[in-house]
Amino acid sequence: MSFDERGGAPVRRPSTEGRRSASLFQFVSGYGYSAAGRDLPEVSRGRTTVTTILLGLVLPVLILAVWWVAAESGAIPDYLLPSPPQVVAAGVELAQAGLLATYILISVQRVLLGFAIGAAIGLVLGALVGLSPLASKLLAPLLGAIRAVPSLAWVPLLTIYLGIYEEPKITLIAIGAAFPVFTTVAGALRHVDPHLVEAGQAFGLGRLALLSTVQLPAVVPSIVSGLRLALAQAWLFLVAAELIASSMGLGFLLIDSQNNGRIDRMFLAIILLGVLGKTTDALVGLGERALLQRWG
Repeated sequence: MSFDERGGAPVRRPSTEGRRSASLFQFVSGYGYSAAGRDLPEVSRGRTTVTTILLGLVLPVLILAVWWVAAESGAIPDYLLPSPPQVVAAGVELAQAGLLATYILISVQRVLLGFAIGAAIGLVLGALVGLSPLASKLLAPLLGAIRAVPSLAWVPLLTIYLGIYEEPKITLIAIGAAFPVFTTVAGALRHVDPHLVEAGQAFGLGRLALLSTVQLPAVVPSIVSGLRLALAQAWLFLVAAELIASSMGLGFLLIDSQNNGRIDRMFLAIILLGVLGKTTDALVGLGERALLQRWG
């Protein structure tokens, strides 16, 4: 035990003399803790192996083959199951009309804007609820009730309050993206290793410095998991968002194709949503690797 230089209450110091001049992270590592509060496996820096890529392609290729055979056999009529070449032809048709790229870009823009806003809100609320028992008691019941509201239930209300342009669409996507981040961050902060907090306090860190230096880095894996869930949720909410008087976007293409009986375009929209969702998830995964190399 030693007294704080400012004359305050006694502050617990690391007992090993050689560690007193070490940084906080050196101190933590010396006691066997990673920045995440537990030992994490090392993130491989090598490129994704060919084997991994091939294994990931096995099921998609198998599904494509079964789909192609079933469609070409004639057992299922075209108006129920178009063949892959018909879906490709529908995409070429839209591309030649100058619509396909526009639909893709407007949907990506809506998802990314809504995701960014929702993730920021979820991070702030998650930090409040996870760190403050009072905030948890005040906010957790209300946020839990809001989280249970289905996405389509927000559409009429947002249309009345925000109109029919981009604001209600982005707001709806942000609502969907906020809750996965909020839930994971709040839960992770409640379970940060107390040894890390004690170490930070022993080094004289205040609340804000403790949050930015110890607690948030300690929950980086949980934050990234929440971001990946939020991004997936943003793509799910996109279709509901584009119910709001849309004339562009993949969600609009899906709904418009249903109304016009264009099953080939419906398949195209679904495939594009899946491919774009997986692509953005992979990009977040690259960010996760970088963060874990820094904080893991």
